[in-house]
Amino acid sequence: MKFRFCGDLDCPDWLLAEISTLSKLTSIKMKQLCGEVLKDLLTGDLNYEQVEKWTSARYEESDIKAAVAALAFIMSSAAKFNVDSDSLGNELQQLGLPKENVGSLCKVYSESLVQLQDSLKGRSLRVYKLDSVDWRVDYILSSSSLQDINEPSVQLKLTSTAGDSLAFSVDGDQFRVLLKDLKQARQLMENL
Repeated sequence: MKFRFCGDLDCPDWLLAEISTLSKLTSIKMKQLCGEVLKDLLTGDLNYEQVEKWTSARYEESDIKAAVAALAFIMSSAAKFNVDSDSLGNELQQLGLPKENVGSLCKVYSESLVQLQDSLKGRSLRVYKLDSVDWRVDYILSSSSLQDINEPSVQLKLTSTAGDSLAFSVDGDQFRVLLKDLKQARQLMENL
């Protein structure tokens, strides 16, 4: 069976296994746990002591970590695929999560869907900015005659703000293709 929150794919087996763990939580504990997982998704700050305090009576440490991972996957994946809370709730009930727990999860999810999507977009494609681009054009002379000049070669060195550098050379045709592709990519990014 395909699920929207999984990108119209089958639900991962590990998540199916954790549904039974999540089913044992009360709806209040589920809401608290979802709130803490959501805070972790938004800020990267999970208060694990608090989570352990809420759940340690019923679960071992490995089960607690698995439940947190399952909730993080459900909420981030649903936000990634822009699944509304009603559809998410129906799909989670089909997987066997009790209605009360689904209601708690979906309430937390729906209240912060836009904020979660913005946070995920901000972290999705991190590319260091270019710090500098050094280039030069080399004309290679033929070894048989100093008067024959072969096509130029372009030497490029790109340095990022992180200090990484990449040096390479391309011939004239490759440089024209590279330049055209870079212009198209820039245009696509500006249209976003």
